[in-house]
Amino acid sequence: MPSTRDDGVHGAHLSRHTPGQRLNAYFLHHRQMLLAGLQRLRQHPLASFMTVAVIGIALALPAGTLVLVKNAKNVSDNWKGAARISLFLKPGLSDALVQQLAASVREHAGVGSVQVITANQSLADFQQRSGFGDALNLLGSNPLPAVLVIQPTDDYAMPAAAQQLGQTLGELPQVDQVRMDIQWLERLQAMLEILRRAVVIIALLLALAVVFIVGNTIRLEIENRRTEIEVSKLMGATDRFIRRPFLYHGAWYGLAGGVLAWFLVVIALLLMAGPVSHLASLYGNQFSLRGLGFDGSLELLMSGIVLGWLGSWLAVARHLRAIEPA
Repeated sequence: MPSTRDDGVHGAHLSRHTPGQRLNAYFLHHRQMLLAGLQRLRQHPLASFMTVAVIGIALALPAGTLVLVKNAKNVSDNWKGAARISLFLKPGLSDALVQQLAASVREHAGVGSVQVITANQSLADFQQRSGFGDALNLLGSNPLPAVLVIQPTDDYAMPAAAQQLGQTLGELPQVDQVRMDIQWLERLQAMLEILRRAVVIIALLLALAVVFIVGNTIRLEIENRRTEIEVSKLMGATDRFIRRPFLYHGAWYGLAGGVLAWFLVVIALLLMAGPVSHLASLYGNQFSLRGLGFDGSLELLMSGIVLGWLGSWLAVARHLRAIEPA
């Protein structure tokens, strides 16, 4: 790898070369600085590992939490079947009128299926489940109403649409009361949205911390190479030319931190996969955790590179101007 002094001399002589030679030299220098940045991480393994570990943890915390939020969102989206609407009819309706009303409701937009529970069926079910059969026999008449249990279509299964459908059906003259089984789902989705926004805020704060960490590391590197930078400027090297290796150094820090964050998230998901699957099986579900995927992994790695590059750029832009040859 050529020294910075040699690169400075080489840069000073580029003006005498053809445009093609200058372009080749430009890409050659980029490649050299890319490899040099990796080599500098290997020269100080302990210090580099500590910096990479802090970056990896800072990236893994929001990334892992967002993965969990997305999994919880997928669970709530798969619970569309729980968005049932129960229409409690007015007392005194005959079974024939109840069946006619059920047939009419089935034709309504947004209604997928209708289950009819007659008053006698409601009474028999209550007697079986409550154990108060003898006491109910003393009433003389059936106090329980007939019920229509409505399963909305997929288009009306989400809370807002199901709520609107329930209000519309509740205006039927035969309906006494409407009960919705999705209030808990609305609360869950509201909590997930709050959690998602909180994670985004935390992610921004941790991203800022990564920028500061890389910036401080690069600042120390600039101070250690102060004499080398002064010599390069004496040889005619521009600030852009001198800045380049530090930018690649910071990008390597970010990439290594992103890779470590990816491993931490994968390990955490593997540790949680068994308990989550067991919990889902208790509810008769075959749900399993989903990982970052290709897009999520690429976004995590790119975020690390960009944050490392940005932290390095801010440090170099601030401290490089203060270094001038004596």
